[in-house]
Amino acid sequence: MTADVSWQRLSPRMLLVHPVHEVLRQLPVLVGSLVLGSSTGNNAWPLAAVSVIVGIGLLRWFFTTYRIDDENVSLRTGVLRRRSISIPRNRIRSVQTDSRLLHRVLGLTVLRVGTGHESRGHSGFALDAVEAAQVPMLRATLLSESVPGSAPAQLAGRVLAQWRPSWLRYAPLSFSGVVMIAAVVGLAYQSGIGVTLSQRAAKAGAEAAHRTGVVVVVSFGVVGLVVASVLLAVVWSWLTYGGLVLRRDDAERGLSERPSGGVLHLRHGLVRLREHTFDMRRLRGGTLREPLLVRVLRGARLDAVMTGVHGEGESSVLLPACPASTATGVLSELIGDGDAVSGPLQRHGAAATRRRWTRALGLPALGGVALAVANAVAGPPVWVWVVWAVVTVACALLAVDRARSLGHRVADGWLVARAGSLERRRDCIACDGIVAWTVRQTLLQRRAGVATLVAATAAGRKRYEVIDVPADRAWSVAAEASPWVAQSFWARA
Repeated sequence: MTADVSWQRLSPRMLLVHPVHEVLRQLPVLVGSLVLGSSTGNNAWPLAAVSVIVGIGLLRWFFTTYRIDDENVSLRTGVLRRRSISIPRNRIRSVQTDSRLLHRVLGLTVLRVGTGHESRGHSGFALDAVEAAQVPMLRATLLSESVPGSAPAQLAGRVLAQWRPSWLRYAPLSFSGVVMIAAVVGLAYQSGIGVTLSQRAAKAGAEAAHRTGVVVVVSFGVVGLVVASVLLAVVWSWLTYGGLVLRRDDAERGLSERPSGGVLHLRHGLVRLREHTFDMRRLRGGTLREPLLVRVLRGARLDAVMTGVHGEGESSVLLPACPASTATGVLSELIGDGDAVSGPLQRHGAAATRRRWTRALGLPALGGVALAVANAVAGPPVWVWVVWAVVTVACALLAVDRARSLGHRVADGWLVARAGSLERRRDCIACDGIVAWTVRQTLLQRRAGVATLVAATAAGRKRYEVIDVPADRAWSVAAEASPWVAQSFWARA
């Protein structure tokens, strides 16, 4: 029986935050009103636009209420278009908080409730915003079923990982700096400033090239772009993940009686503080991501495979790029099986290896034939052959690495699949969380005698692939992971 709980409003301090957010959200409208006002000589247009936007921001507080009762979490919001959201409390999978700079100054935070629907594109549940002092109580209430019968003070926590400044060495190995530069350039062109700046830059570059030479100008430009992207990537990583603490909290009794219970708490960010609290009972494994350049420096990133959490993006990140020993140690602690995380894998045979080589060297081979024909007709420059040779060697090394990375393992209730080179990933999935299997073969796979085995689960990416497993063993691998598959027609056939 649901208790009669009254509807509550968000913190009154949001009357200072909502107008600012509305102004930032409607910035293109403000720019348009400024242009219209300057062209018509009527300064009332910008003033009217600001008044309407600020007014909508203020009204949002008056039209937003929420309620947490014994069964549901409900939210009513919307000024012109009303919207009501109600989530059963037993469907809550995670609780996240997000505090931007203005929120932190006012002692506020945005609280988001995660369920299994966000991964399918449903609307999320967010309280924007509540007082930061209320967050521990709200988190304990919303996740009370994760540690039944235990109050927050009775939780025994242990830190699994903490951010180290040495992790910043992996930041330049991503393309985040280049993406930020491209975003700034795109914003400049959208606002109309980019055309003027590009004309001035082109004029200054032409003058510099005339004085010092084109090679010098281009070299300085490339070096400047690389340095700027590296600095931006390092600063972004520091601000986003600085102060990271990953902690697991277990109920004192659950620590021995039910090791899979409790909650996982992640906190990170210097300017924008983010906190994620996950129900450990929803954990179905983890993914070690190892981009090629990060792997060269023996680094890896750890993602959670959990129901109610997106399998891609920042919502699933437990650890950013960090030493591989740290990521593997944390994953081993979470799933309780070190062999699944770092143990040897079963290879997929010669056919799968040949596919790695043919797919990697197919394009260089066609390029070599084209160059041979061109050489017989006109004779390409020597540097073209040098480039072809370098590309061919790089593709051969890529084939070797992809062949070495490919493999799988089924043991102790865990399905492990590894594949890739430029973006190698090792997926560790709990077998009892797999709900369906699919064996898929393309025309080329049928000719090679291999198949892709797809495990469907309600967690993470929803589907995890074992690539190019021998076709005659595909269903036996599925039956080994899920005994109920052994009774199916396909496994018996």
